[in-house]
Amino acid sequence: MTPAGMHPGRLFQILLWLTLAFRFWLAATMPITGDEAYFIEWGRHPDWGFYDHPPMIGWWLAVLLVVADAEWWLRLPVVLQPALLALAVASTMARLWPEIEEDRRWWAALMVLLAPVNVWNVFVTTDTPLIYFSVLSGLAWVRAAEDDEARWYWVAGLLLAGAVLSKYFAALLGFAYLVDVLMRRRPRAWAGLAVVYACTLPALLLMAWWNAGHCWPNYMFNFVNRHGDAGFSWKTPLLYVVTLAYVLSPPVFFLLVARGGGAMTAGCRTLAALTLVPFGLFAALSLVKLIGLHWLLAFVPFAYLPLARRLPLPGLRKLVNFFVGFAVLHVAAILVISRLPLETWQPARQYDGIVLTFETQALLDQLKPYEADYVFASDGYSNAVTFGYNARRRFLVFGEASSHARHDDILTDFRALAERNVLVLRKSEPDAADYRRFFREVEVRNVSVRGVRFWLVLGRGFDYPAYRDAVLAKVKDKYYALPAWLPQTGCYFCERYFPGVPCRR
Repeated sequence: MTPAGMHPGRLFQILLWLTLAFRFWLAATMPITGDEAYFIEWGRHPDWGFYDHPPMIGWWLAVLLVVADAEWWLRLPVVLQPALLALAVASTMARLWPEIEEDRRWWAALMVLLAPVNVWNVFVTTDTPLIYFSVLSGLAWVRAAEDDEARWYWVAGLLLAGAVLSKYFAALLGFAYLVDVLMRRRPRAWAGLAVVYACTLPALLLMAWWNAGHCWPNYMFNFVNRHGDAGFSWKTPLLYVVTLAYVLSPPVFFLLVARGGGAMTAGCRTLAALTLVPFGLFAALSLVKLIGLHWLLAFVPFAYLPLARRLPLPGLRKLVNFFVGFAVLHVAAILVISRLPLETWQPARQYDGIVLTFETQALLDQLKPYEADYVFASDGYSNAVTFGYNARRRFLVFGEASSHARHDDILTDFRALAERNVLVLRKSEPDAADYRRFFREVEVRNVSVRGVRFWLVLGRGFDYPAYRDAVLAKVKDKYYALPAWLPQTGCYFCERYFPGVPCRR
């Protein structure tokens, strides 16, 4: 008998504890990634907003950091997420459709619990709160559509406001609500939609207020600076199809796409809107942009509910059998990989990044002789925050860097570094001439960890005016060229380095 042959409620209980044990182990043993370290840095400097996304994950991490700084603890919200959302789905189905078999609720919960990404994803991102708020808001919206009770519109709206403060992809869910109302054609639904949208206004006003006083970085990052590589491609739509098939699981993808969404609309038109509208918009965007796997996760649970409600029970049992087997494959692969020596990946192009992530402390130990005399830095945000998290010491970003995650522009004031010594830790070999423009003396050294050479640029006597004119002026023109129609009440970058010169195109 296959595992899914037992009672689904009993199977859910067993797999709940097994997956939680695996996810806690993974969260405790995996080193903090660059993205996670970046968001933890937000938590160390809580504010009403941050450079590239709304502030919710920074607020969550600020609270968690009050208690402890351990990896498993900071990852606790995402570790618990599949279990909590699976229980929320089961509870919602019981209240929405009390007439259906109890087994179906647990099949749905099992699909959420064992969704492919939910098996292994223990990494904190801005998507962590977005998924919580979006899924719970969507479930409240479905209940409002079924019961037509005003209170559920209020719940859906307040939760959508939380999603807005987590990530701007919350707009896709808000648009799906609009499409659902258009399909339902009921006057009361329009009033409910107005309530939901009204609930998000304080969150939107907060973000507009903060951005207006901080160079509009959320707008510049999300709508201008990060899209230099955007353009029509036949590859990105194919990659999106593969990504969506993996995220949903191949059999669910077949039921959702190959059957034209029939299984969705037969289950519930509202759930069809919450699933097909966001995935359809991502499909359109994939024509010109690579769609990140994590972008899809906030909408995945909505695809499972109609299947759990409408598929014949034998077919539903087979579907969950696939989820169980696919999860076992993931766990087995991760356990095998965890036992391999790091040098196994030496032929890979990313080996230096792997060593940096897994052997950060060994690398930092070689910087101890310089701790008293140098300000520490790196040449990119990911490396800087990874080093900083492990060293429990700030590493600033030295150089132009990229459009991503420029929150260091807010935190670092290069004026205060005039005449200081700066150590820049790099993965790639530097050209000393690039640094001699900014220091009285420059020395380049290297250290080796696990067969990878890392480079130290020792700059003595930082020349701030030269750096401002050569680097910061270019950063201003490239990343802070705000359109004239955006109202500004302040801009830290121009006010700090170019007083009297507005950040405008």
